[in-house]
Amino acid sequence: MHIIGTAGHVDHGKSALIEALSGTHPDRWAEERARGMTLDLGFAHLRFEDGIEGGIVDVPGHERFLHNMLAGAAGMELLLLVVDANEGVMPQTLEHLAILQFLNVRRVLVAATKIDLIDPARVAAACEEIAGGLSATIADGAPIFPVSVVTGENLDALKTALHDELAAIPPRNPNAPAYLPVDRVFALPGLGTVVTGTLMQGRIATGETLVLEPGGKATHVRSIGVFGATRESVEAGARVALNVPGIDRGEVARGHAIVGRELAARRSLTVHFVPLPEAAPILRRRTPVRAYIGAAEVLGTLVSEDAVAEMEMRAQLHLREPVVAFPGLRFVVRRPSPMTLLGGGFVEATNAKEDVESEDPDEAAVLAVLRDRGIEAVEASAIAFAANLRGEAVVSVLQRLAESGDVIAVARPPAYVEAAAARAILDRALAEIEAAHRDEPWSMGVTSLALARKLDVAEPLLVRILEHFVARGRLGNRAGYYAAAEHRPSFTPEQSAFFEHLVPVDEARPFLPVPFASAASAVRLSQLFGVPKAFDTMLVRGSLVKVGADLYRGSQIAEIRARVEGHIREHRHMTAAEFRDILGTSRKYAVPLLEWLDAHAVTVRNGDYRTLRKG
Repeated sequence: MHIIGTAGHVDHGKSALIEALSGTHPDRWAEERARGMTLDLGFAHLRFEDGIEGGIVDVPGHERFLHNMLAGAAGMELLLLVVDANEGVMPQTLEHLAILQFLNVRRVLVAATKIDLIDPARVAAACEEIAGGLSATIADGAPIFPVSVVTGENLDALKTALHDELAAIPPRNPNAPAYLPVDRVFALPGLGTVVTGTLMQGRIATGETLVLEPGGKATHVRSIGVFGATRESVEAGARVALNVPGIDRGEVARGHAIVGRELAARRSLTVHFVPLPEAAPILRRRTPVRAYIGAAEVLGTLVSEDAVAEMEMRAQLHLREPVVAFPGLRFVVRRPSPMTLLGGGFVEATNAKEDVESEDPDEAAVLAVLRDRGIEAVEASAIAFAANLRGEAVVSVLQRLAESGDVIAVARPPAYVEAAAARAILDRALAEIEAAHRDEPWSMGVTSLALARKLDVAEPLLVRILEHFVARGRLGNRAGYYAAAEHRPSFTPEQSAFFEHLVPVDEARPFLPVPFASAASAVRLSQLFGVPKAFDTMLVRGSLVKVGADLYRGSQIAEIRARVEGHIREHRHMTAAEFRDILGTSRKYAVPLLEWLDAHAVTVRNGDYRTLRKG
């Protein structure tokens, strides 16, 4: 289903035309029928034998009720502009068109009404006058149908044109989050609260949990009505009535919205704003406005980021009350007083979508968001909002894109980066790492902090990206040092000789360590090039092992482990006294060694005994 909206000057016959086309009079109030004037939104259902259907939203034509007209205008896709053939195009007609140019109207049909009141010879001339009056508007060149609801003349031709236009409108994306701006709310005995509106995007199913915004209150959908018929589900473009029993009648009003969990209300929006040419002279860097977004009417301030121009410009829209808004959503702004139209635009969306090559529009939207964010790691929920897609659809798309290699997944917390941007970071990191290997082959590699400074990338983000490639063998990470996967540190003969003397082994006391503090001091004072980084490499690789306040060779620790494991396998357990005897060492060295063996999952202490840790 798609929405047909009416527009036009007061008393030009909109409601009568709708009744003639659909069989339903859209005026709901007794006062409206008594006065012959539409005061608020009216609705009707247009059905065709082949299954094509449209929801008609009849909006007030009088200037005093323009705020009601705007509440119903946001969902219009096909505009039925109504012009009295006798009176022609009136100022209110042009104001409606000026507003609708900023919204979602895709096509316009013009009905020249009340032709039964003029000479048949003047009908063609009246239509030409109407066409001239509509030049330079969104109705410029639109087909004009001279009709009479009294005689029925040309109503069939107009109805056929409406059918053809409805059939030609492409469906809205069902994978978008549900967005139902509320334009009516009432309570029914035994059912509770019912809200109505045009489902502008997404789909809704019975039993689904949605959210009332602003406020964030969750509610489940008990039932769905579409023009009096109950449905299990409904897709974008339909006029919908939702029974939401979890919401009190007093908690919701026109301007609120029932939405998917991906959307939320906000007070500040980044927008692209197009002023009307005649409004440009009164715009300032900070302009008070009355904003119309969805069915909401909110006071706020439009803040231009650059000098005010007569063309599209980037701006901030700061609102006094939060409203639901998402990338691509259209809006209109008027002056607070007098309430003349200033212009309209849309909430900022990614500008990279047109550069993405993908036949799947959802994939293109997700890739565009990630491409727009560069190397930023974006969580799935943020992608869903920016791409204007349901969360489950985004997860499915991300899985496909990860499998195809177009995106990478990073951890802590789970997020995604465009693969091309991530690979560019990897290439730059590898270039720095390989340069470090050439200059200092004895080093383990480069720390994440050093790489972050070299690449001018935040260290936490860099680590998340590089760890993705570590897991896939593209580079190595040991103890915080990133290195090429094939890198093996190598020492100069002078460095090797230095470390041989740094931690000597006494054949009489083979398990005697040296104080770590004195060894570290000798490293700092050494004049031999590269010794500090080589010392770090020895520690990381286990060639040297710090145990408490002492330093051992790796070969000493290996022999200690072997003796401990052999003793316990033979005797089932080991005491501290037995450990000292095994090594021929004192309690001063034995206690730190035992604690090291426990901490490194070699042994487990149970009272006075130690056993081997299982596994």
